Parts: sequence; C-alpha cells; structure tokens
Amino acid sequence: MPLKIYNSLTRQKEKFIPINPPYVGMYVCGPTVSGESHLGHARPYITFDVVLRYLTYLGYKVRYVRNITDAGHFEEEGREAEDKISKKALLEKVEPMELVHKYTNLFHWAMKQFNTLDPNIEPTATGHIVEQINMIEKIIEAGFAYVVNGSVYFDVKKYAATHNYGELSGRVLDDLLETTRALEGQDEKRNKADFALWKSAPQQHIMRWKSPWGEGFPGWHIECSAMATKYLGARFDIHGGGMDLLFPHHESEIAQSFICNHVQPAKYWMHNNMITINGKKMGKSYNNVIKLTEMFSGIHPLLTQAFSPMTIRFFILQTHYRSTLDFSSEALVAAEKGLKRLWEGYENLKKIKEENFDLPDDNDLDKKINSLLDELDEFMNDDFNTAKVLANLFEIVPVINSIKDGIIEKNVLSSKTLHRMKDALTVYLENILGLQSLSQNNETFDGVMQLLVDIRKEAKSKKDFFTSDKIRNQLAELGIEMKDEKDGNISWNAV
Repeated sequence: MPLKIYNSLTRQKEKFIPINPPYVGMYVCGPTVSGESHLGHARPYITFDVVLRYLTYLGYKVRYVRNITDAGHFEEEGREAEDKISKKALLEKVEPMELVHKYTNLFHWAMKQFNTLDPNIEPTATGHIVEQINMIEKIIEAGFAYVVNGSVYFDVKKYAATHNYGELSGRVLDDLLETTRALEGQDEKRNKADFALWKSAPQQHIMRWKSPWGEGFPGWHIECSAMATKYLGARFDIHGGGMDLLFPHHESEIAQSFICNHVQPAKYWMHNNMITINGKKMGKSYNNVIKLTEMFSGIHPLLTQAFSPMTIRFFILQTHYRSTLDFSSEALVAAEKGLKRLWEGYENLKKIKEENFDLPDDNDLDKKINSLLDELDEFMNDDFNTAKVLANLFEIVPVINSIKDGIIEKNVLSSKTLHRMKDALTVYLENILGLQSLSQNNETFDGVMQLLVDIRKEAKSKKDFFTSDKIRNQLAELGIEMKDEKDGNISWNAV
C-alpha cells in the first residue's frame, strides 16, 4: 500500500508522489518566540517529527525546514494589531533579541525533551528581511499590493478576481468582507480583508528595518513565504502546521507566493487538529493554557502530578493527528500507565532468547502476530495513523509477556516471527514513533527543577516576589521544598 496523505487543499487523501524523488521538501511553521511554549505547541512538532521519521524510514531524503518567528508576529485578523515580541520585551524589560534568544533556547530545550529530531534548516524571520522585501517588491510590481503611509498591503479583492482565494480554508471573500471587523489604525486599507506585507513602524516601535517604503517591519505571512522559497524553491512537497494556521496565515502564503512564483507553493498541505482541555479550546481567554515547564513539573492547578515528556508524546500519538485531542490530567495518567506497560513488554521481548524453531507450535497465533505486524506499515501509509499502530502494538504485548512468564512456550511462534517482532518493535517504538522509556526521562525532572530555580532567581533579582513565592509555594504543595541558602543559591529536595 503506497503512502497516502490527507491534503487540506483538496480535502481528500492523495497518493504521496514527491516532486523530485527521492528528495522531499517539508516546511513547518515554527514558533513565535515571544513566550514559553505550551501544550498546544507540542502537538504540531511531535506530529511532523513522526512524518519526518516515517518518510526517512521509507527511504526519502527529507529537507526539513522549520522557521523561528522572531520579528514580531504582527497579526491583524480578529484582534487588535500588535507586535508580540516588542510588547513582551517591554514587559520583561529586556531587548527584543534578548527575549528572542531566551525563548528560542527554551523551545529547543523542550523539543529535546520530546526527542524530536532537529530540522535541517531553522531560519529566522529577522535573518531574512532582504528576502521578504524582495518578495514584496515583486508583488507590488505585479499590481497585487499597494503602499499607504509607508505600509504595504496585499490586495485580496484584486487577487480573488482572478485566483481562487479561500481554496485552502474554504473561506468566501464576500463573507470575509462582511465579517472581518475594522481595527483601529487599519482604515488605510482598501478592503478589510487585505493583509499587511510590511508595516510602517511608529516611533516607539523597537524592531524596525529600512525598506523602500520607509522604516518598518514585515507582516507575519510574508516571512514564511520568503524563507520557504529560499530553502525549498518555488514549489515543494509538504507544508505543515496546526489547523489554526489554515486562515489567515496559510491562505495568505498561497496568495503571495503564487503572485511571486506563479505556482502553488506546496503540493500537500498538512494540518494537525487542536488540543482541547476538558472540552474547551485551549486559550488565554479560558485561562487554561499550560506551559510545557508546568507540564513537566506538575505546577498547574489543572494537573494532579508532573508528567514526563515521553508521557506527553505518547498521549499525543494515541490519537490521529487530524482528530481533536482532549487533554485532562486523568487522560495523561492513563497514558503514562499505557506507555509503561508497552515499554515493559518491549524490554521483555528483547530479553527472550531466540532459538531455531522453523515451524510454530501455534500456527493461528503465529499468523495473527504477522498480520498485526503487516498492518503497522499499512496504518502509517494511511495518513500516518499512529493511533492504530499503537493499538496493534498493545495487542502484541500480552503475547510477549506470556512467553516471558512461561505461560506459553516461545516455540508457539516461529523463530522468523519472533525475530521479525523484535525488529518491528524497535523500528516503530524508537525510530518512527520516537518514544523512549520513562526511566530515560528521569533526568528531565532534574532539568526542570534547575529551570525553575533559575526562573525564581531571576524573579527575585527583579523583585518579582509574586512569581518567586508562587514557584516555592506550589512546589511545596507537590511535596518539593525549595530553600533559599545564605550564599544566594537555591536548593530543593523532595520531602
């Protein structure tokens, strides 16, 4: 069975045929480094880590590009336009690039805990201002953008007159013109649906660059188009991200890239669904955003305990990436138990000594195991269905444990089947799903505690006693004592 991918552009599963096999170009929208990564950020990067691992397993040579948005992430749709990084830098009383460096490092640290592979290229928006300006100039020259007071806007209405605007998200331009609310300072746009390619920087704006239209900073959408084009070409294989990026981000990318390069930028558009918490969408308005450091340490009112990165990775992979994933502390507890049971079975399998049994004593069981193993590739080829893969692995575990405990003899299976089972579980658990044993994650807890110590030190140095006391008090509730030493250091121990 060939690999099939659900293409958000055509809204159907399609056979995966790379543009230039065996090479595959994959671009995934990276984080905006204006704050700590939270649970919702974990899903896309774990999802596309598995996509990368499986494509590699199939023999493709993947160039994986994942950007870092460090130039403000200027947004217009549905909220007041703001530069997130400059705003957060002012709050934390640091330079914007100091803030960027801090949260980029924290993001990389979190990805390491999840055992995600590094991208081949990780470009930053601030490192590609020239490319963005060049692309904007092409769009203006083609007649699909206009300049007003030093800002540049993409003319969505003109584009939609000759192109299928809304083909990815299913939005209709007339509806957008009716429902998009006018935002303060945006009355200079010709149409409410137009989006900024470049914004003139007001005097107080910190991050700013020179351009043909005056000093300013790039809009959010142009950043990804410029970087994807530079490193993957005008047309590449896979563009990925969360479903929340369908509109306006990816829709805008398609429009501006098509005008510049005269071709649809990506052949396959992939989107993972959202994580909800107790049935509600995760968001600041619901006060239910859980930072990854809070997940790892257990310091959050919605958590009953600390959860290892592997438990979270396993929890995410138990559900198909296009399905909504509802988080609860109880669900994570169940995931932790499931991963422990699965990994113990895997460890037991590795300890079973192989002997020469050409024919199985239990032919039906031997056939069943081989059928379960055959289906692993079939499930992954069916749009990366990790949920079904894990279900099959759980069916195999009781057989392994029964052989290990002597309930059934190991010659119930042929030596060939036993050997195949060992190979398949190694390949799938470690190489494709990227899982590790929970014991391998023990050092993560020490790392999280050191991170909390550093955050508390920083809070105390800024006389932010609310944050400092909150860390100490919530740790105490979890049975961890954090103590201020006379020499200025902070120690901790589990009581």
